[in-house]
Amino acid sequence: MQEKSISGLHKLSKEEKMHWLAVHYTTAPEETLEVLRSFWHEDEELQRVMDGFSENTLSNYFFPYGIAPNFLIDGRLYAVPMVIEESSVVAAAASASKYWLSKGGFKTTVLGTTKLGQLHFSWSGDAAKLQKLMPELRHQLLEDVQPITTNMEKRGGGVLSIELLDMGELEPHYFQLRVSFETCDSMGANFINSVLEEFGRSLQLFMSSHPAMHAHEREVEIIMAILSNYTPDCIVRAEVSCPVEALDDACINLDGSGFAEKFAKAVRIAEIDPYRAATHNKGIYNGVDAVVIATGNDFRATEACGHTYATRDGQYRSLSHCRVEEGVFTFWLDLPIALGTVGGLTKLHPLAHLSLDILGQPSAPELMSIIAATGLAQNFAAVRSLVTTGIQKGHMKMHLMNILNHLGGDTSDCLAAELYFQDRVVSFSAVREFLDRREEEKQKAPAKAI
Repeated sequence: MQEKSISGLHKLSKEEKMHWLAVHYTTAPEETLEVLRSFWHEDEELQRVMDGFSENTLSNYFFPYGIAPNFLIDGRLYAVPMVIEESSVVAAAASASKYWLSKGGFKTTVLGTTKLGQLHFSWSGDAAKLQKLMPELRHQLLEDVQPITTNMEKRGGGVLSIELLDMGELEPHYFQLRVSFETCDSMGANFINSVLEEFGRSLQLFMSSHPAMHAHEREVEIIMAILSNYTPDCIVRAEVSCPVEALDDACINLDGSGFAEKFAKAVRIAEIDPYRAATHNKGIYNGVDAVVIATGNDFRATEACGHTYATRDGQYRSLSHCRVEEGVFTFWLDLPIALGTVGGLTKLHPLAHLSLDILGQPSAPELMSIIAATGLAQNFAAVRSLVTTGIQKGHMKMHLMNILNHLGGDTSDCLAAELYFQDRVVSFSAVREFLDRREEEKQKAPAKAI
């Protein structure tokens, strides 16, 4: 146990970190070092930048970088970059985008871009008194953060509102300032946190020096100052819509009306059953996360926000909705999502930078629309498969190559398997049996004359 513990790992060089890890935690140290080095970027300067993205970095972890074409969003055609390792996700998005291309594409509306932060503090004074002093306090807070907010205000952003919340019924002497922000094309985490921390210092000074405060009211304990990843007012709506009869091509065994009703029922189930909703929304985030990662944004924050939003009425529900009314099929998604197109990895990571170039250097609201449309496309493709052919048919076809690679199939095996499984069910056991038969046939085949 003592040999495996270490103090000051971060002070070691990358080579020293690798050797320590390989010797103490792997069964084949030399192979470990070889694998780690094999994923280094050949450009040493770029590798140095990549190493700086995190701590105790040893190597790079590759994910596939793919593209989903034919996304018609608000009248503009996009090829959407997607970073994801799960088979069939990019194919499904591309299939859905092509399906809706001839039906008007995706329409989006950015409903809001407001982001939130919170200053949490303890105070034992009179809440009504502090509420009465809020106009004066608000003025002082905004004045004190001017050095931080000036540049953001020049771009059209800044602090939008400051609200005092008395949370004493839930936790004794607990208050918070809930602050709304506009951060333009920046995700804004550093800006928001800097403003909130300065608010904390200003609040303490205001309370300790204000003549209306009694002695016991002058002390304020700042608990924490931090942005909230729940941004219900930073939200975009994406939708697709068409006459029901235009869906006649959605399924071989159902006409447009039958498909629309069955599809809407499946979405309704996700609205009322949290067990289904979890998987339903995961499918949405297959598309959302893939573009969020490709553009250098924070997929953990994105998911935390969306799943919180899905529980806003007290039960976890679907983020997408469907209706069939007066002969018109409409499928839409309301997605709360805070993004940035400047700062962070968007400039430092070459592929994130390239992704934004491929998308036409979108603003943050435009990127919200692109990502919401991709999430909706993914959801449409998944639900369509579920209510028609079943999810496994398409998914396992895409998974075939992974199974073949896992079982040691070579190039000729892969080509033969693609042909063999065109009209057969793909499964791990079926592929193993296929390879076993291939091996038997190879052994029975007469040797070539020399």
